[in-house]
Amino acid sequence: MGRKKKTLHDYAAEFSELAVKRHLLERGAAGEAAVVETLYCTSCQLPMRVRRDRILEHLSSGRHYRNRRLLRQHGLRAPLLLSAGPDVGTGLPLQLDAPSLLSQPSFILAAGTGTGYGMVPSPPSCHKPLVPLHPASAAAPREDPTPSTSASRPSALAAFHVRIAPAPSKQAGQREPVPEAHDSPVPTARHSSGVGLALFGVGLLNKALFQNLLEETGCCLLYIVEDQLEEVERAFDTEFLAGTRVLRQQDADIALNDQRVSGAIICSPPEEASEIVIDALRAGKGVFCERLPSFDRQTAEACFDEADRCGRPLVCGFYKRFDPALQFLYKKVRDSQALGRIHRISTISSIYPAASLSFLKTSGGIFYNAAVHDIDIISLLLGESAPDTVFSLGHAFCADMAYLKDADTVAVSMKFPSGAIVTLDVSQHCTKSCDQRLEVHGSQGTLRVDNQNPLGITEHGTSVSIYSQTQADRYRDAHRELFRHFLRTLRGKEPPAITKEQFLWTIQVAAAAEQSWRNGSAVDLRSAAMDSSVIKTEIM
Repeated sequence: MGRKKKTLHDYAAEFSELAVKRHLLERGAAGEAAVVETLYCTSCQLPMRVRRDRILEHLSSGRHYRNRRLLRQHGLRAPLLLSAGPDVGTGLPLQLDAPSLLSQPSFILAAGTGTGYGMVPSPPSCHKPLVPLHPASAAAPREDPTPSTSASRPSALAAFHVRIAPAPSKQAGQREPVPEAHDSPVPTARHSSGVGLALFGVGLLNKALFQNLLEETGCCLLYIVEDQLEEVERAFDTEFLAGTRVLRQQDADIALNDQRVSGAIICSPPEEASEIVIDALRAGKGVFCERLPSFDRQTAEACFDEADRCGRPLVCGFYKRFDPALQFLYKKVRDSQALGRIHRISTISSIYPAASLSFLKTSGGIFYNAAVHDIDIISLLLGESAPDTVFSLGHAFCADMAYLKDADTVAVSMKFPSGAIVTLDVSQHCTKSCDQRLEVHGSQGTLRVDNQNPLGITEHGTSVSIYSQTQADRYRDAHRELFRHFLRTLRGKEPPAITKEQFLWTIQVAAAAEQSWRNGSAVDLRSAAMDSSVIKTEIM
């Protein structure tokens, strides 16, 4: 004989954090009714899928732990799921087998004329306050006045989102409308002008890009695809996630198949990004790849070719060319020819705070995380794709960097076909504030972009930093303009600023710089010294 199948009440008796909620579902005009029972987590106010592995996964999650801790701190005991009066239809239009526990919307408590309340989901508003509710559905479940035998507690996080709204007056014998139930936990109401986005990967999310997602009003983040849910909870607060559905990587097709999603933001490591980029393009989405789409030249080229075939934009995250100061310099050097013929360009790029070791390991190291952006700017200013010769020196002052067989301080020298000589100084060691400078020397003068200090004070040899500026703060405007450029490409207003040829040459030069440092000799890009199929130098 087989084992007896466990009921909802069996699970509620086994796990003290679960409770059974009973609803009365009316059917048709004859008044036929059926009782529907649903298993809920009392701390998070979420419906649970009746599977033991899903229950254990939820009860051990960080979100459940925080909700339970907040309940204890605030002494909340009365449940938010209040009994409905006879004239109020209530229901929780939430998908019971949602793949993510963070995908549920926040709630509004709509007050009825009687003593009861109806719980309805609040539609998202691109991280803004509430929008009007949905119209009534034909048949909505009504809560059975029979109480459940299991205890129930409210969610403190949900309580922070709750707004009490008085119900409109109604005539005698007229039933109060109830909200429409959705098949998906992601609500459908959005700003008509907002561009729907899906974010893939949170661990490598740039702080400036994160700020743009929070502040930009022309877009809506509909999905976050991330296997490490604690990364999502650490990066975004619950108010921001109220209108966003969080999925695991195995469920990424849900986001890619959603017609409301126009663009995909890829923050995954280059070794994983290319597959996501191609899948998103084939699903008809524009793509913003914050890092490199791949270390392999053929794979990176295939990503751009796929974008051309699909007719969708592929924007790469070379953010420095969108910096207002560097754009002004570009106009002076290239358009106005203010400096005449360019003789020398030198850059200093000391990053503060230093990137973590795990970040550098997944992003390709100092040549692909930092130097590649300076190489892009140099090529843009000179109007030349690549230098003839590259020579690099570097050292790992940090023992951990030496263990990773990477450098934390490098100097790269390049000579271009025009005769211009370029030097790049890149360092992960900057203790007070980031140091970002660039000088262009020409036959008719010199232009210099210095560190931007809002105080207008320059310090030399002081023991205390007057103004500490991070890399994200320094290039905040650049990241904002790059992100807005991506949104404009999604709307078809302009093509991607970084072409396939520019991107491939830039990372080809970065690969030559790394190869020169490892081999201790100059690399001649005019010859076939480098394997054209592999960009990233493999670390043995």
